[in-house]
Amino acid sequence: MSNSYHPGLENVIASETAISYLDVEKEEIVVRGYDLIELAQNATYLDVAGLLIEGTLPTEDERNTLEERIKSEYGLPRNICSILRLLPEQADLMDVLRTGISALASYDEELEDRSKEANTRKAIRLLAKVPQIVANGYQAKTKRVFVNPREDLSYTANFLYMITGRVPTKMEEDIFDQSLIVYSEHEMPNSTFAARVIASTQSDLYGALTGAVASLKGTLHGGANEAVMEMLLAAGSEAGLETLMLSKLAQKERIMGFGHRVYMKKADPRALLMKDALAALALEKNQPELYAMCVAGEEVMKREKSLHPNLDYYAAPVYYLLGIPIDLFTPVFLAARTIGVSSHVMEQHANNRLFRPRVHYTGPRNLHP
Repeated sequence: MSNSYHPGLENVIASETAISYLDVEKEEIVVRGYDLIELAQNATYLDVAGLLIEGTLPTEDERNTLEERIKSEYGLPRNICSILRLLPEQADLMDVLRTGISALASYDEELEDRSKEANTRKAIRLLAKVPQIVANGYQAKTKRVFVNPREDLSYTANFLYMITGRVPTKMEEDIFDQSLIVYSEHEMPNSTFAARVIASTQSDLYGALTGAVASLKGTLHGGANEAVMEMLLAAGSEAGLETLMLSKLAQKERIMGFGHRVYMKKADPRALLMKDALAALALEKNQPELYAMCVAGEEVMKREKSLHPNLDYYAAPVYYLLGIPIDLFTPVFLAARTIGVSSHVMEQHANNRLFRPRVHYTGPRNLHP
């Protein structure tokens, strides 16, 4: 047995997968053979959902059928709604989401069926219901009336509608759909790995997704988009942002939204896509100063630390202009990633080996009572 130790499992190959791969040298995120950025530019979120579940890009008819299947699963059990209402106001919305998904498992009659067919049906149910838990978890926390899904809206428009209470414009819908695509799958981040480890015990899809939520709540994985927006609002201007960034750097503070364990030398291609989306949305909303501020901040970090922005840096102001509350940024991330995590769980169940690593022991030996 090799005694080689890799802190954080850095560069350790933990799984074989046909789902996705980060080709950093070519600056490409491969999803079932396709470039994720090209998918975001030319396909819809439900196209990508179908691709992740089935392995092939759906035809228009197949995509429409998938959307109909999702809409047939709309609606939360009444007791789930009651649970959301019973959680305290101070509850973190990721905890609300984790609780809602975990409780939802009890209502799925196919919970213990690990077959691909049953897991596909469960993934579709989760696609339908996780956005409702995200949106209505927020409505519960803020003591507002729950917003029910509308079958006359597209999947993406409906998600944004349930959050904001208004029907989005075509531009808003398209940009939000792009954001869901670029958040949908990203090879083996901590949350996906956590889900695969849980699934490797033959635990169910809901349990694995619950573990992924718990992982994404951690500030070293999720939450960067929220921190970015708080920083932008605190800065207030281009000059203010540069001053704030330089102060943080002088105090050795980490600036969220920059750097990534995978994208260390080259830009995150997802960030570039959201940068373009922000430019268009800021112009549409007559808030060009927000875009200018973000570009100025990017230049500061490039000059001072040679760091590139990651997806969260530009997704944060996009979500802000779409009217999404800041403390929902990470739950929306998880909702988008639900289909990616589900596809990994399905792949794990189909070709399983229990994860059981060893340790590099650093404690004492030969002690006696």
